[in-house]
Amino acid sequence: MVNLQPSSPVTAPDSPQPGAGAALPNGRHKASRNRSRLLVLSLASLGIVFGDIGTSPLYALRECFYGSHAITPTPANVLGVISLILWSLILVISVKYLVLILRADNRGEGGILALATLGSDMATRGKLLFRLGVFGAALLYADGMITPAITVMGAVEGLYVATPLFNPYVVPLAVAILVGLFWFQSCGTTKVGKIFGPVTLLWFLVLSLLGIHQIARAPGILAAANPLHGIAFFMNNGWTGFVVLGAVFLVVTGGEALYADIGHFGTTPIRLTWFTVVLPGLVLNYFGQGALLLVEPAAAENPFYRMAPAWALYPLVILATAAAVMASQAIISGAFSLTMQAIQLGYSPR
Repeated sequence: MVNLQPSSPVTAPDSPQPGAGAALPNGRHKASRNRSRLLVLSLASLGIVFGDIGTSPLYALRECFYGSHAITPTPANVLGVISLILWSLILVISVKYLVLILRADNRGEGGILALATLGSDMATRGKLLFRLGVFGAALLYADGMITPAITVMGAVEGLYVATPLFNPYVVPLAVAILVGLFWFQSCGTTKVGKIFGPVTLLWFLVLSLLGIHQIARAPGILAAANPLHGIAFFMNNGWTGFVVLGAVFLVVTGGEALYADIGHFGTTPIRLTWFTVVLPGLVLNYFGQGALLLVEPAAAENPFYRMAPAWALYPLVILATAAAVMASQAIISGAFSLTMQAIQLGYSPR
């Protein structure tokens, strides 16, 4: 007899099996959550990690062309210094920190103590290497004690320059801001990042706009992207050029925070924020300041504020003050990270 039981349903080869697409909405939802988390962490890292290096345009180029050890802002010198600034950002921050050092995390933690611990595990003379790491941590603590006070005082004194009525309140206001900074830091990096992140993002957008405006006036500054201008700068200026290199190095101050704070945010948000927001904003602003000096060499006294139109000067002073205040907490965050690592390693009491 022929078996008349119904056969199993036939499914076309290209048609989806029942339930096969059920996982797709969950997968898309998970990917969406991951992207949202990445954006939140990136914005928070912008306020925590990049505040210090983000305020370097306030003074770095001015120190090269104005002061006792400054050089004359001739077109050749301007192109040379801007070239040195560009390649310092690329080689020291992008290559050294973002590509190489961020890979040397110690179980997700960064900073000089974590790096020294890794080195002591691999080296035969590990104790000496680790002691050098502890010494480097002590230097960072010293920087953390000095930098916030100097940065905040400089910011408040900037308000005094804009409005002399602030003179009696400079020191009390600076103390109040410092106390507030440490109090916010104790609330955790997430809350600090939520507050400082959007303001720092606005700061970098303003840096970019100011730079683009000046580059349009003197597009010849784009030639500074050629590293030969930096080499020619040293050949033409000799020892003076080497002294100016110390001022150029100011553009990378705060770079150590990128490594010290990877335990808070991870490497991906820090890399994403640097390459999409911070590096473009810094490069555009430094090139804009250089373009201004090509047109107006007398602007070397304060090229950053001279980039702004008259109507934007006071809002820019306020925003720069806020950025300088946030820059001081970047080193505070690094000091907190170091303290936590020292506690875990038994080098600091709880």
